[in-house]
Amino acid sequence: MKLSVVIPAYNEEESIPETLKSLYNTLQKYGIEHEICVTNDNSKDNTEAVLQALQKEIPTLVYFTNKGPNGFGYAVRYGLERFTGDCVAVMMADMSDDPEDLVKYYNTMLEKDVDAVFGSRFMKGGKVIDYPKLKLYINRVANLIIRFLVGIKYNDTTNAFKLYKRETIEGIKPFMSPHFNLTVELPLKAYVRGYSFAVVPNSWTNRKYGESKLKIKEMGSRYFFILLYCMIEKFFSRGDYMKKPSRK
Repeated sequence: MKLSVVIPAYNEEESIPETLKSLYNTLQKYGIEHEICVTNDNSKDNTEAVLQALQKEIPTLVYFTNKGPNGFGYAVRYGLERFTGDCVAVMMADMSDDPEDLVKYYNTMLEKDVDAVFGSRFMKGGKVIDYPKLKLYINRVANLIIRFLVGIKYNDTTNAFKLYKRETIEGIKPFMSPHFNLTVELPLKAYVRGYSFAVVPNSWTNRKYGESKLKIKEMGSRYFFILLYCMIEKFFSRGDYMKKPSRK
């Protein structure tokens, strides 16, 4: 099963080399057929030049430049329309996600034959390193609200680092989120539409370079919009968008 990894990148010239080299070396070590798809989200620094240079070292690296509209969600969606694998993971460009966890996701998908694999930083075996205290508090409150309103038992919906089968991605379209609320839209739609998933622990490490692109004040209403949308679909759509049974 070919694995695609979609990575959005905006002004990540400092972080992207270490991120991509570590990811490639890890996937090569385990012999996993893959492609690494980076969406350069119209960066204003030297991200594109760095990606061009890295292609000489990383044969599985492809990159696209999203001229616009721009934003985290648009960048991820750009990659999700262009990957070629049988399954696709969304990872960050800032070294916050561990490639060893991705291998764990991939093996879990193979072993359990689930439609998606979600990571949790807040279950046994998961961990966060240098997580800002205010963001951590908001994260836990937001996930508690999501669990209560949607009825999902999973405790880390806002975690962007997840793995989906190609059929799952196709089944949860169309995507609506232009920004970081896409991280909530993807798993909640998969849950509401009846796709199976497994949860495994993963780690998260705060970025070494640059600043986080997530602005909490700007995102609150956007997260709520997507949460409300998924609730409306769950309770009022009469199953119109549910996963169709496979024919055998």
